[in-house]
Amino acid sequence: MADAANAGPTPPGTHKDPVTGEMISKTELKRREKQRAKEAAAAAKAASAPQPAAGSAKAAAEKEDDLNPNQYFELRSRQIQKLRQTRDPDPYPHKFNITKSLTHYVEEYGPEGIIKPGEKLKDVTVSLAGRIHNIRASGQKLRFYDLHGEGTKVQIMAQAQDAASAEEFLSTHSHFRRGDIVGVTGCPSRTQKGELSISPSSMVLLAPNLHQLPKEHFGLKDQEQRYRKRYLDLIMSDDTRRIFITRSRIINYIRKFLDNLGFLEVETPMMGILAGGATAKPFVTHHNDLKLDLFLRIAPELYLKELIVGGLDRVYEIGRVFRNEGIDLTHNPEFSICEFYMAYADMYDLMDMTESLVTGLVQHLTGGTKITYHPDGKEPKIGPDGKEIKPRELVLDFQRPWKRYDMIETLEEKLGVKFPPGDQLHTPEANKFLSDLAEKHNVECGHPRTTARLLDKLTGEFIEPLCVSPAFIVGHPQIMSPLAKYHRSRPGLCERFEGFMCGKEFCNSYTELNDPFDQRERFEEQMKQKAAGDDEAQGIDETFVNALEHGLPPTGGWGLGIDRLVMFLTDSTNIKEVLLFPAMKPETGGPAAPTVVPSTEPAH
Repeated sequence: MADAANAGPTPPGTHKDPVTGEMISKTELKRREKQRAKEAAAAAKAASAPQPAAGSAKAAAEKEDDLNPNQYFELRSRQIQKLRQTRDPDPYPHKFNITKSLTHYVEEYGPEGIIKPGEKLKDVTVSLAGRIHNIRASGQKLRFYDLHGEGTKVQIMAQAQDAASAEEFLSTHSHFRRGDIVGVTGCPSRTQKGELSISPSSMVLLAPNLHQLPKEHFGLKDQEQRYRKRYLDLIMSDDTRRIFITRSRIINYIRKFLDNLGFLEVETPMMGILAGGATAKPFVTHHNDLKLDLFLRIAPELYLKELIVGGLDRVYEIGRVFRNEGIDLTHNPEFSICEFYMAYADMYDLMDMTESLVTGLVQHLTGGTKITYHPDGKEPKIGPDGKEIKPRELVLDFQRPWKRYDMIETLEEKLGVKFPPGDQLHTPEANKFLSDLAEKHNVECGHPRTTARLLDKLTGEFIEPLCVSPAFIVGHPQIMSPLAKYHRSRPGLCERFEGFMCGKEFCNSYTELNDPFDQRERFEEQMKQKAAGDDEAQGIDETFVNALEHGLPPTGGWGLGIDRLVMFLTDSTNIKEVLLFPAMKPETGGPAAPTVVPSTEPAH
């Protein structure tokens, strides 16, 4: 926890509620404490009252369900505090030996015929562990629990007659609540209705849940709370779990694909004196010992190309980059990318590799080459007439080859105009032509209205929406790509492609610029754009230019936005759905400065 000294001064005349964390008046705090003391006394009295006869467990559960979250937390906390003092049992034991995972248990004993309805395998003993989601009591000597873990469920059918100590059955099961993590030892069984279960001889509390678990029927519906409390979202939602398992499978597939082609995975610095390798606004941090401001990286590109110069002919990195830009449905300030660089390859080789990688990945995940994506979300909406409107569906076909759109030629076709020659796009006349074109078609472009930014906005308006199934946009002008090599047959253009699907970019690739004289000129042009007010333009990286002066072989470079790709392949419309811990605004204002949490990691 953060040190209290870092929390900032308490506003005059206010006090912090120890339960809710709110800043309230002294009078209001006293009123709440008095009310809580009254509720605590009533709860303690109810807890110490003798157990009613049949149905007591069900009645007690219903009574607890009627408590508000704060009341439940206080009651449950007192119960667990008492167990912590008496150690009868210890509510936080050190270890529980499991003999099977829930998944393996279902695989081994779930198939029909292994256990007949109403029977038990009394000569088999297994130990399972998981989280209780539902509790159902049928009298005092029979309890049913739904034990969840690893994305699956096993029913616990606890009967007093099966318990190691029938006398302690009631007291043992009085400790369990929804959300608790428990260990179960018993024999595989099946109910009369045929549901796979475990009949326990013993159950032990491994970690109590002090808070009310949301009802399974309703789940955790508050989207913001799902993102802020991802642990609770994962507890309650199998769909959320599926998304992040799929994300892991996607990253694993990409890594294996590159490894099999002889690529070497490397790591490059997260902080540097310059922010290069992409056109984006960086985050700034400060190194105290060096007394130096540093940038969090916006891309690992320049470091990776320096490794190609050094003779590591095929390198890749999968990791985080940071861009100090807006947050929306498809952008998060820190996100995951994969970049690779391949000596003696060009953009045409890499287009073939991209098709092979992504189409193979889709086949690996789905068994086919088509997926369905809901760009407006999967939930139906209610129209003005009160009728339900089915969500819009897009069918994405990953079958090779993918469609290719030439940027200038497609814009000329869509807008009915002839663009200036590629080698004239850097002139003021070309800039005015594009600016007038954007105004004519109501395409917004904020200042600075550079030629590169105007072309990007026009492409976003007229070409990107055409790319529903995966497609490539090619034929970029050089002024849009300061790190790409000039086109071998089209003056003024460069060898670059961008991969799009559902109208959104997911990858970017160049035949890399390896001429140090040309590279220096392009960096200088970027410096002019930065001086004109473009915060995203790059500076001159003298170390990188020096590396090029030692000789960079003809090289193809490629970058993939992993989060964006995961969104499309998991049918998610919000990038927060595919990030375990997305960037969120503070709920009620944050501290004046970031607090430092003491590390429990070993020194390095």
